[in-house]
Amino acid sequence: MTRLLTSYRILASAVGVLLVVLFFIGVPLANFNGGPMWHIFDTTPTIWLEGSDAQRAGEAITSWLGVLHGWLYMAFVIVAFMLSRRAEWSIGFTVVTLALGTVPVLSFWAEHRATRRVRDQLAAEPAG
Repeated sequence: MTRLLTSYRILASAVGVLLVVLFFIGVPLANFNGGPMWHIFDTTPTIWLEGSDAQRAGEAITSWLGVLHGWLYMAFVIVAFMLSRRAEWSIGFTVVTLALGTVPVLSFWAEHRATRRVRDQLAAEPAG
């Protein structure tokens, strides 16, 4: 279970970092040009102009890192689910851990919470 935990921690950290970069850097750079965003918001703050270097950097960040984040998140879900079954987590703990993996910054807390639970479990097992 130690190898699975290590894989989980690496993926959770990578997914968390990418999510923070996307949410706090890429999305504002790409979208805060005063125009509508995602057919949800009629306008956004005008921080830079459409076509500016900052806006183009945001588009690149959201395009490239968004795809990478998506693929890594799928791997994360698989590994987290495998860990949850091996560690015999409750369905509630599993769902909350996976859901928090989608929330910027809270994903790091979820990883810490899950890691602590598995390490406590491993420490409690008799040596054999």
